[in-house]
Amino acid sequence: MLLGHEIIVLDNFFTGSKSNVSHWIEHPNFELVRHDLVEPFMVECSQIYHLDNFPDALPRSWQSLTRTVKTSLLGTLNMLGLSKRTKARFLIASTSEVYGDPEVHPQPETYWGNVNPMGIRACYEEGKRVAECLTYGFARQDEVDVRVARIFNTFGPRMNPADGRVVSNFIVQALRGEPMMVYGDGAQTRSYNVSRGSSVASPEGG
Repeated sequence: MLLGHEIIVLDNFFTGSKSNVSHWIEHPNFELVRHDLVEPFMVECSQIYHLDNFPDALPRSWQSLTRTVKTSLLGTLNMLGLSKRTKARFLIASTSEVYGDPEVHPQPETYWGNVNPMGIRACYEEGKRVAECLTYGFARQDEVDVRVARIFNTFGPRMNPADGRVVSNFIVQALRGEPMMVYGDGAQTRSYNVSRGSSVASPEGG
């Protein structure tokens, strides 16, 4: 927006909040629409950033397992259809969860994962896998210009304190003066990503 682009944000606020974008509401180039991506949306656009996500650590996400996979499937299909019609460049935010319970660390792009389609996390994992499948399908069949970004453990301002992941847990525990819980033997490794870094890297990502 600061560069003059007009931005339309779609959100059903199932896990998000209007307060996350309240600082943009009065900007003349910003429009916020309450909309669920499982329903088609018609607009003219040149770029689509498909960022739908159910934070898999939130209890509310676990109470809506079928909704999670439905959003990944139908939401992605609708946004790809919009991209095809408008010839807009399409970027989807995927996740490291597509690797399932990986047996290779770190995971290279050539690794196909170790997945369990019947597991408790399957609706999220398989939802994102089918979303990637649809994205590459539209690229091959309909020549849609696509990008897939597998974003790992992103953190940043205005996160839900009950997110349930390690960095937010550490911060909340520190603010409360509680001991910071380290699970296992403390030898685990993780990759972390700051949200500002994601926004800078994604637009031109391959």
